[in-house]
Amino acid sequence: MDIGVLLPTGTAQWGPADDPRELVALGRQSERLGFSSLFVNDSLISPRIEALTMLAALTLATDNVTLGTAALLPFLRRPIQTAQSLASIDLLSGGRLTVTVGAGFPGRLGRPLYTLSELPWDRRFARLDETVALWRALWDGADGFHGEILRFDDIPPTLRPSRAGGPPVWLGGATPAALARTGLMYDGWLPYPPEPADYASGLRDIHRAAAGAGRAARDITPALFVSVRIDDDIESGRRALDSYARATYGMPLEDLEKIQAVVAGSADQVRKRLERYVAAGVRHIVVRLGALDLHSQREQLERVADLIPAVQSAAGHASTVEGT
Repeated sequence: MDIGVLLPTGTAQWGPADDPRELVALGRQSERLGFSSLFVNDSLISPRIEALTMLAALTLATDNVTLGTAALLPFLRRPIQTAQSLASIDLLSGGRLTVTVGAGFPGRLGRPLYTLSELPWDRRFARLDETVALWRALWDGADGFHGEILRFDDIPPTLRPSRAGGPPVWLGGATPAALARTGLMYDGWLPYPPEPADYASGLRDIHRAAAGAGRAARDITPALFVSVRIDDDIESGRRALDSYARATYGMPLEDLEKIQAVVAGSADQVRKRLERYVAAGVRHIVVRLGALDLHSQREQLERVADLIPAVQSAAGHASTVEGT
């Protein structure tokens, strides 16, 4: 059972006196506290430290944690150049990279970004899958690629990652099509369903698709992206989380809870809620800390770290039950 943290690379999560270079220190602190992964997200809708730049800074500042994206938007970048960048991070980190990808969403989170990237909105999922297939081909030494959308000949030798086949590539998304595609070709799944039952249902669909493609369920990492806030004063905590939701997503907490996994309350309440996701099949939790300055982020980080042994124990028990 892995429990990681999403670093607050967006300026909406910083206080007025915060120095963005403290993000590296926050990453080191996360590793010391027992978190097993550090993730960063990717967007053009708000100012933030660019995702691959942040991961590159973390490669030599950390020792053992997985470094990941949640989620990288490949259409914002040239595909061959991105393959080189990802291979570089994987090599510099000693093979610790995991790449979650997404195609963007309708509305302000999607179509305008395609316009800025000078790419069509249509067939965006096919483009995403072909981009991942291109990366894997390049990481295996291919000198050409011929898909329906992406076609390249005479590609010069490209950098090879530390692992054969390259780093694991996960998919974000929970539509029926995304579940099927995860089962067919991706190494992991990182959604954020508001209810554990929805997670369990989606994971079953992924396993069915994987079986149909001759793949084993164990080859697909079941992960979860979840916003977390721990407070002894529950009402005060919800007010703080509401401020976070409005600053980060432009919507009140009650609306965010309808579309994303959000876990808030006392330490015991948060633990029990996370354990429900574990029972639904989650084996890698990526926690987004619901705080709006780096000092509060550090406080929340320590409170969540205290839950790691109990959540890992719940995962061990669930795995034992599944195996009986």
